[in-house]
Amino acid sequence: MLGEQLVAVHRNYLGEIISFQTSEGRMISYRKALKEVEEGIITGVNIEEGQDGTPYLTPAFTSSFDELPNVY
Repeated sequence: MLGEQLVAVHRNYLGEIISFQTSEGRMISYRKALKEVEEGIITGVNIEEGQDGTPYLTPAFTSSFDELPNVY
């Protein structure tokens, strides 16, 4: 598999993912991750469209990001 992978998550107090750690050690926001998935920089993640039309990330090879460790 080419490209960086998302390897850990950082959640806010509501449990929502607000940022990711990549396989290169970078900490990036959820929005930056969306952009980089679109650009092909990050692989192993799909972009889906919610019922309200907003895009969101889903892992390609696992059932959810809950399987990733927390950054903090």
